[in-house]
Amino acid sequence: MRSGAKAAVIGGVFAAMVGAAGFGAYALIGGDDDSSGGLDLGAVGDKPSIETGPPSAAEVRTTAREFLGAWESGNASDAASLTDSRGDAKAALTGYRKDARIERVTLEPRAATGRTVPFDVSAVISYRGQRATWTYDSALTVTRQKTTGRAVVDWKPSVVHPGLREGDSLKTGEADAPPIKAVDRDGAELKEKEHPGLHGVLAALRERYGDKAGGKAGVELWIARAKDAKDKGEGGAGEAGKRPDETLKVLSKGTPGTLRTTLDSGLQASAEKAVAGHGKAAMVALKASTGEILAVANSPASGFNTALQGSYAPGSTMKVITSSLLLEKGLAGYDKPHPCPKYSTYGGWKFQNDDKFEIKHGTFAQSFARSCNTAFISQAKKLDDGDLTRQAREVFGIGLNWQTGVPTFDGSVPVQSQAQMAASLIGQGGVRMNPLNMASVAATVRTGSFHQPFLVAPSVDDRQVAKASRALSPAAADQLRSLMRLTATAGTAAEAMAGVGGDIGAKTGSAEVDGQKEANGWFTAYRGDLAASAVVPGGGHGGESAGPLVAQLLRQGG
Repeated sequence: MRSGAKAAVIGGVFAAMVGAAGFGAYALIGGDDDSSGGLDLGAVGDKPSIETGPPSAAEVRTTAREFLGAWESGNASDAASLTDSRGDAKAALTGYRKDARIERVTLEPRAATGRTVPFDVSAVISYRGQRATWTYDSALTVTRQKTTGRAVVDWKPSVVHPGLREGDSLKTGEADAPPIKAVDRDGAELKEKEHPGLHGVLAALRERYGDKAGGKAGVELWIARAKDAKDKGEGGAGEAGKRPDETLKVLSKGTPGTLRTTLDSGLQASAEKAVAGHGKAAMVALKASTGEILAVANSPASGFNTALQGSYAPGSTMKVITSSLLLEKGLAGYDKPHPCPKYSTYGGWKFQNDDKFEIKHGTFAQSFARSCNTAFISQAKKLDDGDLTRQAREVFGIGLNWQTGVPTFDGSVPVQSQAQMAASLIGQGGVRMNPLNMASVAATVRTGSFHQPFLVAPSVDDRQVAKASRALSPAAADQLRSLMRLTATAGTAAEAMAGVGGDIGAKTGSAEVDGQKEANGWFTAYRGDLAASAVVPGGGHGGESAGPLVAQLLRQGG
């Protein structure tokens, strides 16, 4: 099943071509029967010398033109022989003709940049009497094969189409799912052209509800995603879950069925505008009292749905859950004295605060508002290894199977011990969250109990939503709201939340990632019945990067 088809070209990634000139088949060098592979064999009796080092500019040009020429002429075997993965390349190029129903293709290389050669693609699709032209851009990279020294194409599925990943394929035929007309909570249509941030959401909605919304399927070319494939994260910031299939070209339109969502088109537009200012960012807004998802925004808009499926260490925003645990266990109190030294050691690790600050003779409220790491690490010795996991699951619903209506990653707080357990208390270690999870955490504090987020009403398909086993204790809930209000008005979130009035609360976070220069910036907050959270990978301090995004949305809708 696939995303709703909006146009022949998806997300502005593919450039249209006018008069792209092809070229005929070229003589191939170094095939299966070429024992020398074009190498200098040296003196008789000597072992052949093997070229090393990066391919020359001439080799890059020649290899690219020969590969594209063989592909264009329909000779998948010869094209594959010019790659470093013949089997995979041959299967993909054969499927391009057979499964995607490409009748002919014109491939035009452009000027190389180093070892990478971009090229224009103009293909003709033919299916049961229907024909359509399909144009897009792609690129290949030339490398040197270690065993032979030949210059070959570094094979990746993205050579065939930039949207393909390992195990994906292109298909043309009658759509498995009819298109849908997704509408917001007030009945306004949610079009991808107007809301590009919903690219992944609309695709997922069609995949799940296309055959339930009353529409009729059309004929399309689409990316069939690898079964059970999961995206790999970057720098320890994983991406959980499978991308939905994606329509690339419509040959004949189907009839859409209508599907009502919980989204608010006004907030959605504002959220998309807010994250667009960052190269990579994600945000989610919820109605705290019900769990209804009001906005989902990602930058880049056509990229992975980080807002709902991302898997990142949440940094100090995790201290909201940890504080609830300490409050309920009597290990902390809003105005009770609480240690915040420069350093605290547990499990052989030495933890410190940002800029090694300390609070002498301070209270827990002061430590929370200033996001003191050692105030939490110091309590690790009084906790069992599974305490934080149970608190996150039983009270905040983290790790339960959320049935939102679209694929989501529902958070993870694994049981850990020693230093890793202590690190989990401050949102590092093995803890993983996304903006959906952290918006739900803020909503749970605001209402005192967990309401599973959802984007399509459970009544549409009789889904059973996840339920936490218990609510926060009234005393802990009251203190948590006071802690988050203090943070929003006089703590690390105060600058971002300036001008946001009413019943408010917030928590900042910065999560360090190995090999990443700047930390990931986090922010979670609520205003009245609106809860929201954002992450800006590589954004640094959450109050400075993610905070303004969330505050901007709260000002509008709180």
